Amino acid sequence: AQTGKTVIISSGLTEQTDIEESIKILKDNGCKDIILLQCTSSYPAPANESNLLTIPAMREIFNCHIGLSDHTPGIGVAVGSVALGTRLIEKHLKLKGDNTGVDAAFSLDPDTFGLMVEEIGRAYEALGKVDFTIQESEKNSLRFKRSIYSVVDIAKGEIITEDNIRIIRPSGGLAPKHFDEILGKKAVTDIRAGSPLTFEVIA
Repeated sequence: AQTGKTVIISSGLTEQTDIEESIKILKDNGCKDIILLQCTSSYPAPANESNLLTIPAMREIFNCHIGLSDHTPGIGVAVGSVALGTRLIEKHLKLKGDNTGVDAAFSLDPDTFGLMVEEIGRAYEALGKVDFTIQESEKNSLRFKRSIYSVVDIAKGEIITEDNIRIIRPSGGLAPKHFDEILGKKAVTDIRAGSPLTFEVIA
């Protein structure tokens, strides 16, 4: 801690009070940059004991960067942890075809390790921001939304009924939520079959 360098510390085989004591010692001795790794110290670790939901709680309690020391087989736990806030991931690496090492059962060969790195990057990028708007890439798909269309020719003055209109694709007409609202209204002009209904053509 007194070197001023970043300290990476694992939570394996500890309880909350142990972590609190360790973090306090580090901070009391001048460490300003701490990365605390959520860790299940079994080899291999079962996914159902990874308890990734501890990650955001750790960040809240200890006010530091959180990572994951992952001993589960495969890449799913590591990739999933990104959505909960991990910013550093430790994963064991083995040579391709090497199944003799003591950590081989949960270590990744270089190809799988590379895939994990790629998917972690994609997961991090996908976090984005809180945004309830239609995304740029979605805009071309707006035409696939349903709306209200005439399904037969409707003469001027004719009543709008469930028999002469329908909710179908594409967009362009009134939104489906207006279906019941326009039943019983009259056409103010001739409406050809297959035309989108708008408030301008009914009253």
